[in-house]
Amino acid sequence: MSGLAWADNFSECRSTGDHWSAVTLTDVSDQEQGDIEVVVGRIGKPHGIKGEVTLDVRTDEPDRRFAAGTTLRAEAPAGADRRPSSLTVIRSRWHQSTLLVTFEELADRNAAEAVRGTVLFATLGGDDVPEDPEEYYDHQLVGLAAVDTDGTPLGEVTAVVHGSAQDLLTIRTPDGRNTLVPFVAALVPEVDLPGGRIVVADRPGLVTPFPDDKAGDDKEPTETAAP
Repeated sequence: MSGLAWADNFSECRSTGDHWSAVTLTDVSDQEQGDIEVVVGRIGKPHGIKGEVTLDVRTDEPDRRFAAGTTLRAEAPAGADRRPSSLTVIRSRWHQSTLLVTFEELADRNAAEAVRGTVLFATLGGDDVPEDPEEYYDHQLVGLAAVDTDGTPLGEVTAVVHGSAQDLLTIRTPDGRNTLVPFVAALVPEVDLPGGRIVVADRPGLVTPFPDDKAGDDKEPTETAAP
């Protein structure tokens, strides 16, 4: 998982052969000392009668975020009755493709039903990194300088866009254009966090505009005579 996310999420991305793949953690707010609070899941319907619940997972690290003993901040939907402000994981398990979680605070099906729709938040330290060294959180990528393979400055990463097929880096160029670069190894061969930069294998039409486009931008507007 690396640092890519959904629309207003923090997520993660990783290099998997030719592609960097995204893992998602929803961005919520900055905490003290650079900590970041992220959405990791939303409670669904109860499963069984002993308080176990289904989880709508919002992270690519579910086994890490829902490990036994983990305490998560809980936020009930607007207008809901008073609910626990935090939930502590007793255990989690997969049932086919659904994550099932048992929390200390939910003793039975009624308690599980009462927290349906609750959004769960984890706090990441400012220096937290994904377990896989080739994965990144979105907030690690945003703000990095983008340079060409020869070191030519191209701009700055301002956002990560998560698509169904691949993730995209938004790079704002010095002349104010916003360009989208697929976050794949062929086009982004290097992510240098200590150096504060990414390397982009630029080509016309990627970050640098096509020569015809650039020439068109330099032309004076043509005035059209009135009939």
